[in-house]
Amino acid sequence: MPPANAALPADNRPADPAGNRAAGAARVGAGGTPSARASAPTPARHQRRGALHPGAWWLWALALGTAATRTTNPLLLTLLVTVSAYVVVTRRPHAPWSRSYGAFVKLALAVLLIRLLFTTLLGSPIPGTHTLLTLPEVPLPDWAQGIRLGGRVTAEGLTFALYDAMKLATLLICVGAANALANPARLLKSLPGALYEMGVAVVVALTFAPNLIADVQRLRAARRLRGRPDRGVRGLLQVGLPVLEGALERSVALAAAMDARGYGRTAHVPAPVRRTTAALTLGGLLGVCAGTYGLLTAAGGTYGIPVLLAGVAAAVAGLWLGGRRTVRTRYRPDRWDARAWLVTASGATVAALLFLAAARDPAALHPGVVPLEAPTLPLWPAAAVLVGLLPAFITPVPEAAVKEPS
Repeated sequence: MPPANAALPADNRPADPAGNRAAGAARVGAGGTPSARASAPTPARHQRRGALHPGAWWLWALALGTAATRTTNPLLLTLLVTVSAYVVVTRRPHAPWSRSYGAFVKLALAVLLIRLLFTTLLGSPIPGTHTLLTLPEVPLPDWAQGIRLGGRVTAEGLTFALYDAMKLATLLICVGAANALANPARLLKSLPGALYEMGVAVVVALTFAPNLIADVQRLRAARRLRGRPDRGVRGLLQVGLPVLEGALERSVALAAAMDARGYGRTAHVPAPVRRTTAALTLGGLLGVCAGTYGLLTAAGGTYGIPVLLAGVAAAVAGLWLGGRRTVRTRYRPDRWDARAWLVTASGATVAALLFLAAARDPAALHPGVVPLEAPTLPLWPAAAVLVGLLPAFITPVPEAAVKEPS
């Protein structure tokens, strides 16, 4: 009786044991043994272990922005922008969301131009003696006293407007640095349990627009290959229906996946705990708003920091209590390691030292414009700003920027 595999074609039968061993060795050489593959970390896992916590980047950038609110010295503000730009250039990951830094720089330049344009057209409350040009003044009615259109444009008024606009522009650029360095999906995943639903909603909103654009591009390319119009009202109408159908299918799939994973299930929390959570969260957010207003205004410098700290403490306590009603786990949570503490501490050090410099030597951090004088760079506040460069040396280099050895 012939063997069971005798009826098989020759191409489907193993040639010889040596060939099997060679093929097995090739497969092992390509992927490694099972034990080696299990022990060797994958690139994605290695990248997640080496990546910095996104919250540390935001705290560092917000601290630099807070330091920018303490001075109008253009040299110090330029140094703050240079520090943030250097860190972004050296540590920005190669991802589509990290390209937003240029948009924030353009927005900051637009703020400068608009502020200078308004000062030129509407005048400035700063008196000045150095007249640059005189525009035709439009007469206004009596009820518009204090407002003028045109008139004399002085160097003192433009300088004051430039200093004030540079402060806001620096703050915008620091926020842009945080957007370019911190992964938004990982940041939203690291939200407290009390904000879990909001984080999921934001993630869905962030992923909907890119998928919609990709669907439109894919359908337009398919219509061009078939020789059909992809522009105009007709092309838009014929592309819109498949795009909406794809969006509906993704929404149904997402809803099914969320339901299968138990999304929306909450634990039983007593009524006193719910009331305490609501009171702490609301009071903490109001305290944060009042403290931030105090920090940004000269009149609230005395109460700004205590109210801000009390508000942050109350908000954190409220979010911690609110997270008790959410029964969920995190897959590969981002760890707050020693590097995250160092990055946060470097930004906080810059902010604290500039607060101290503004209290001890306000003239150096706020150069005068009446009479008009050239700004000077104070040495130890400038050295304090350079502390913000620490993340460029202690954080890992983005994976795509590492060159393979030849």
